[in-house]
Amino acid sequence: MPSLQVVLDEITSNMASEVDRGQPADFIPELSQIDPGQFGIAVALPSGEVVESGDARIPFSIQSISKVITLAIGLGRLGDGLWARVGREPSGLAFNSILQLEQEGACPRNPFVNAGAIVVTDAVLARNEPREFLAEILQFLRTTSGHNDIFINEDVAKSEANNAHRNWALAHMLKSRSNLFNEPARVLGAYFHQCAIEMTCAQLASAGRFLINANGTGLISQDNVRHINALMMTCGHYDGSGEFAYRVGLPGKSGVGGGILALAPGRAAIAIWSPGLNKQGNSALGTMAAEQLARRMGWSVFL
Repeated sequence: MPSLQVVLDEITSNMASEVDRGQPADFIPELSQIDPGQFGIAVALPSGEVVESGDARIPFSIQSISKVITLAIGLGRLGDGLWARVGREPSGLAFNSILQLEQEGACPRNPFVNAGAIVVTDAVLARNEPREFLAEILQFLRTTSGHNDIFINEDVAKSEANNAHRNWALAHMLKSRSNLFNEPARVLGAYFHQCAIEMTCAQLASAGRFLINANGTGLISQDNVRHINALMMTCGHYDGSGEFAYRVGLPGKSGVGGGILALAPGRAAIAIWSPGLNKQGNSALGTMAAEQLARRMGWSVFL
């Protein structure tokens, strides 16, 4: 088997020759301006070593990948009580669907669709100040990654707040059905800032090691590691989750900033970034690169 560095460099070269790179998220103006020609990949191993290639040290907006962190904190704080407010099933619809939320009594399908993530943010926020909530998430990421230079991009957060009309609709619907305890503006203010956290592939891969039981932080339980991995496999790529599982065979969580965090349990945490998205809102080249990496390294959980 070739070395991991050789594999990553070959994947980076393959991605450079791809013509159809998808389109950056145009519904968040700050993200629409990102150069779609960029591509980075990093793999963090149980030893702590990080192998990287391409634009792996350029910060990008992690967006919905942050939902994994709030879920980890929420499960640690509330345990199974969290599931009284949000489900654990794949959605089959777009990540910001209003129709499904209304039809199903304002109980979101899972914690990774936007409505579900808003509920989890509300649960973790509780009665704390939003700045305390955000400080907790940043500290979690800094601790798990070993990097202190992880921050929130205020311009991205403002851009989201000014254009996230569907998220406002989802939050108000949740509030009208008593599944949002704080006021919508308070929850969404925290949610937009959470999504606007910026990290590099190298930082994100390092942070993801807590989900492969490799870094010994003890931040979450073994049961919660297993549960989060399961949800990332079945729900982490919205209505493209089945396709990602079929092609890649790894638990993963995408973000509309073009990032993907994927996990090879017990072996590696993988972060990939390319800002162009496919029609499901997942990184087009990121998905392709994850498939190539899993096949080359024999990391699919279905082998």
